[in-house]
Amino acid sequence: MIVRRVLSPVITALAATVLSTQPAMAQRAPAPASPPTAAVIGMETAWLTPLPRPDLRFDGDRAPDRAAVIRAMEYVASVQIADMSRRPIALATGSALHEIGSNWVAAAFYVGAARLARLSDRPDTLRFLTAVAEHYNYGLRGARSARTLLNADDVAVGDLYAELYARRRQEGVLMPLQQRLDYGVPHLARQAKADDPLVWWWCDALFMAPPVLARATALTGDPKYLRAMDAEWRRTAARLWSPEHRLFYRDARFIDRPSPNGRPVMWARGNGWVLAGLARTIEAMPATFEGRDYYIDQYRTLAGRIAELQQPDGLWRASLLDPQAFPEPETSGSGLLTYGLAWGINHGLLPRDRYARVVTRGWAALNRHVLPSGLVGAAQKTGDQPVPTRPDDVGLYATGGYLLAGSEVARLRAAPRTLPEPEPARDDAALIAATTPQPPPPVTINTPEERTRRAAEVRATQALAYDPAAAGRPSTIEPLTPPTGDDRRPRALAYHATERLDDILWENDRVAFRIYGPALEAKEPPSGSGIDVWGKRVRWPFMRRQLKFPNYHIDRGEGLDFYDVGGGRGGGGLGIWQDNKLWTSRNWATHRIIATGGDTASFAVTYRPFPVDVVRKVWEERRFDLPMGSNFTRMTSTLRSDTTDPLVVAIGIGKRAGGGGKGQVVRDAARGLLTFHEPADAGHGALSLTVAVDPAMVQGFAEDANNYLVLVRVTPGVPFTYYSGAGWDRGLDFPTAAAWDRFVAATRFDFAKR
Repeated sequence: MIVRRVLSPVITALAATVLSTQPAMAQRAPAPASPPTAAVIGMETAWLTPLPRPDLRFDGDRAPDRAAVIRAMEYVASVQIADMSRRPIALATGSALHEIGSNWVAAAFYVGAARLARLSDRPDTLRFLTAVAEHYNYGLRGARSARTLLNADDVAVGDLYAELYARRRQEGVLMPLQQRLDYGVPHLARQAKADDPLVWWWCDALFMAPPVLARATALTGDPKYLRAMDAEWRRTAARLWSPEHRLFYRDARFIDRPSPNGRPVMWARGNGWVLAGLARTIEAMPATFEGRDYYIDQYRTLAGRIAELQQPDGLWRASLLDPQAFPEPETSGSGLLTYGLAWGINHGLLPRDRYARVVTRGWAALNRHVLPSGLVGAAQKTGDQPVPTRPDDVGLYATGGYLLAGSEVARLRAAPRTLPEPEPARDDAALIAATTPQPPPPVTINTPEERTRRAAEVRATQALAYDPAAAGRPSTIEPLTPPTGDDRRPRALAYHATERLDDILWENDRVAFRIYGPALEAKEPPSGSGIDVWGKRVRWPFMRRQLKFPNYHIDRGEGLDFYDVGGGRGGGGLGIWQDNKLWTSRNWATHRIIATGGDTASFAVTYRPFPVDVVRKVWEERRFDLPMGSNFTRMTSTLRSDTTDPLVVAIGIGKRAGGGGKGQVVRDAARGLLTFHEPADAGHGALSLTVAVDPAMVQGFAEDANNYLVLVRVTPGVPFTYYSGAGWDRGLDFPTAAAWDRFVAATRFDFAKR
């Protein structure tokens, strides 16, 4: 027997009483908003008057005219903006359903409105979005606890900030979002067991947060956001995806909970969130991302199932597998699903001949449910499962889904677009000015004299205040721009960076290192002769371009310096081991570049005499050679002393500990190898480092508080050779520690004098 929902007035009232205590549960449709009794500062009168209603009749059997779709989108968006603008702004936005806010309800509208602003020539939508972002100071909800800091619903508004940053390139627009995402990265990227609690435990989250993280990588160049997203998405999908039904459960509570007719509860809007989230995430995902095929496959599988479940009227029912339980039309899920399918056609992931009519029927049906007021009706209330929906029920998220759908339906007649989609280009100054509301002057500026004084004050502020942009300081967020022409040619470079306190940098097509010079020694007395190891993921040189940024410890797409040498030996620095203590030199004293720009980078440095206890002094000359195609720098050291007694030289790798533990150290005296696999850093991955020495010289191994050490016996004045190298699991060659070990085992080291 088929059960249709029939709720008595008593049950309905009781349900409303219970569910009103839940921030994401059902609420009645709002009364039409009236103009506010008092003007809200910054609210523009133009937003209060919607555009005239265009013809919203679309033929479900053919792709519509682009201009007609954009007119429909502009109209619906203007109505929604007018409705929001007439309502008082809520101080607490968690349960705000129809007002301007920063919660997921409003954020879903902003996502769609931002896509309209890309297509429309009218600046009003973008100007409204900018005003909203300014009102919330580009901030996010959820600061009250660690759990809420990770709430995907509160990250959803970050898409608005990412959009505005892309179009403005103003650092302050993105900074609060970046700080929140940085907090979340280690939690998303954590090592978790299959039955551990999820950060994104409900499928809606896959629309709210993953696209924001993917865009953060696209905008900053730092892949840590995308990698963290990938880790948690896979955990969520493993828990909530049903291979049998090719759909997502809303959350784990529904896996074994049948619908009234005994069918699995597969929520249309929940699966709409996922399909739209997949589209928005994939479009920001680099084509070279190693997990991209997983998302493409999941998208195609889900899209295929969604197309099968479309109802004769062109929409989808709230309960996808039990449409007769809630047989009325529903637009909030249908808008998202229409967008997701249209996006796939427009990006060549879905065959047009199979899916185009599904999309055009969906778009035509959505427009039949635009109410006389201009708001999108038949929108299921906020909630977590299929429930009854009335024709006049509306929601900001339904309008957002409608606008997302329109943004792709408008392009159905165009050629497919390639992936990934580039971020919007920076708007020109005139458009930025036209779409950036300025605060009105204080009410006390009400006389000609005060207006003249105020204008002079504003000019003084601009003339007297320090401006980092005018001073030529580079952006702290901007990704590295890939080089062009000969600058892309792989080669081995050695460079004396006087602009960076005498660092010497050297790199080839695989690795990058540096050591510290006399200017840094004078400025930072703790600095020393350890070797700094950089992560690198491009074949061309990148270190000098990375160092132009104030913070070069941020991954801008090509690599970074995330290694902390501190007071240790870093990746292959040396010292003298005397009475179970390590004695080391300070920074290099003199240098000489021997070869750069070709197949090998070569240079030599000297280190001033340094004490070894009170018994002797030691000084050094060392040559560095890094050939193309190698991860190892060959170093030839000549140590001299004021006595002729042999020296026990300790060559070290700095210890590192972190959330991933203490790492793994491997000592192999027979092969002369000391290897350290560092613990993984959630943001930047892990390095594997190896020092290789002549096995005939090995005296053993040791360690101190800062270093793992291999000991070799050396005669003063007699050169000896050793190698130091590294592999990065976020680079191009060694995704795992085992891959590095295999590479080291296959490497032949030449310790002979040259």
